[in-house]
Amino acid sequence: MKTDDCRRNFTISIPKETLNSLPAAEYQGEIHVIDQPEQVENAILRLRSSDVVGFDTETRPSFKKGQTHQVSLIQLATRSECFLFRLNHLGLPTPLLDYIEDEHQLKIGLSIHDDFHNLQRLHPGLSPAGFIDLQDFVKKWKITDTSLTKIHAILFGKRISKSQRLTNWEAETLSPHQQSYASLDALACINIYDYLHNGEFSPAKSNFKNFPENNTP
Repeated sequence: MKTDDCRRNFTISIPKETLNSLPAAEYQGEIHVIDQPEQVENAILRLRSSDVVGFDTETRPSFKKGQTHQVSLIQLATRSECFLFRLNHLGLPTPLLDYIEDEHQLKIGLSIHDDFHNLQRLHPGLSPAGFIDLQDFVKKWKITDTSLTKIHAILFGKRISKSQRLTNWEAETLSPHQQSYASLDALACINIYDYLHNGEFSPAKSNFKNFPENNTP
């Protein structure tokens, strides 16, 4: 392969050591914990007023072999606020179900097929629509990392902490740290989508380019 071809043929990924050295990202928006049926409809109306919404889920971790849990939480975020739907209190209420299945409501997530599979255990007839999976979306910009933390770090230079991932998402009350963690994951999906969709990222100017070996004949 010629040198010029090598310089054009690159991928983008961030080393783990670099990722760990970055400052932590923080969630700055409003957070609404939805754990009562009467709260659901108004929350969905507010989400429907946004042109794009970030999506994620959380499940109570299992520490025993063979033990599994249902999805505990769905996070749906606009650019300024996040709604945390506590499914262990609500199940999947009709307004939320309809929103997830609405093909006209743009929703951004990451590794969403795993989320869908877990939600379908709770509601077997669930048919999600209107979603973009960032793992596929970022490939257009030569990004090969597939985790939300790494993609966010490549674009924004900040690390999303995963310290709350294995906490109890079915606790009686979600702690402020749990709420911020869950909300940031959903908001990060919008921020990544907006940044790429609006043309603000140039792969050629990235500090995280990786080139193939120069195997000159």
